[in-house]
Amino acid sequence: MERRCIKIGKNNKDRILELNENKSLSFEDWSALLSEWTEEDLEFSCSIARSSALETFGKKVFFRGIIEFTNICKNDCFYCGIRNSNKNLVRYRLTKEEILACCNEGYHLGYRTFVLQGGEDPYFNDDIMEDIVSSIRHAYPDCAITLSLGERDKGSYQRLFDAGADRYLLRHETADSCHYSQLHPAEMTLENRINCLKDLKDIGFQTGCGMMVGSPFQTTELLAKDMMFLADFKPHMVGMGPFIPHKDTPFRDRSAGSAELTLFLLSLTRIMLPDVLLPATTALGTLRGDGRIKGILAGCNVIMPNLSPTAIRKKYQLYDNKAGTDTDAEESLNILKTQVREIGYEMSSVRGDYIERYGK
Repeated sequence: MERRCIKIGKNNKDRILELNENKSLSFEDWSALLSEWTEEDLEFSCSIARSSALETFGKKVFFRGIIEFTNICKNDCFYCGIRNSNKNLVRYRLTKEEILACCNEGYHLGYRTFVLQGGEDPYFNDDIMEDIVSSIRHAYPDCAITLSLGERDKGSYQRLFDAGADRYLLRHETADSCHYSQLHPAEMTLENRINCLKDLKDIGFQTGCGMMVGSPFQTTELLAKDMMFLADFKPHMVGMGPFIPHKDTPFRDRSAGSAELTLFLLSLTRIMLPDVLLPATTALGTLRGDGRIKGILAGCNVIMPNLSPTAIRKKYQLYDNKAGTDTDAEESLNILKTQVREIGYEMSSVRGDYIERYGK
């Protein structure tokens, strides 16, 4: 008698292989994968993600220099240490000259991407930001300029793009509107956040979104929605890191997200979006000392050391105990170069733009 092997249902290895083949999963499969995963699943996913990243980028890790130019913010997001209601924070703004000095130092250290990141500070209106961006573009024509300035109108984004900005990172934080309202004040909506992301992509920015892993009220189903949003939106960059509480926010007593789940989601993101620029974030490195290196081994291909003046770094604390606030720009970069070299990779001094290879 012929014996037949009948396979009943999918296991997580099947789901990961399906994601690798089709670059998408159903909501049910995402939910099952993210609720039932094991250490073995993490290792399997990381191995595929690592192979995918090596195929596309080789052993190069792009490094971007973050310049945290203002910790003033008009918003009051419940998770953020620079929220408007935090009265324990000493506020600051860097001048245009100070920002350009950071770029100058970074350029001589080998950086070819500058990331201007700050709170939604009304002082930095379109005229001022256009002047800063165009000045950086004029001084460093071979460099990429990434902005992370929050929500602005489409006309504002267009002016910044025309001034010479190349990329814009705006994390969506969560793809569920109810969850979004649990993390943000009432005047902020997921609808507007998504519209901003669409505007950025429409203008021509290399556009990044992303979410916190383990944020308050997050469920497996909500993470499944996030992954489906990434599959549908197809960002050029994904900024994804664990939630870490800050002592001066309403979420001060909440538990931090899981570094291991973050690594699993990063690996799945690489498998789903093979071309994507995927940072191993500072938050991951804060939660565990080897987090950024583990991120590279999970398919990440970007690291973003800090180019901000050392004197102001402790004032830009989105979460507690942020890594890299005590070392200067050169020392921070040299530490990361050594760590990356130890796992057989190299920090690459090129712009590292998004290049689409898979016909999405």
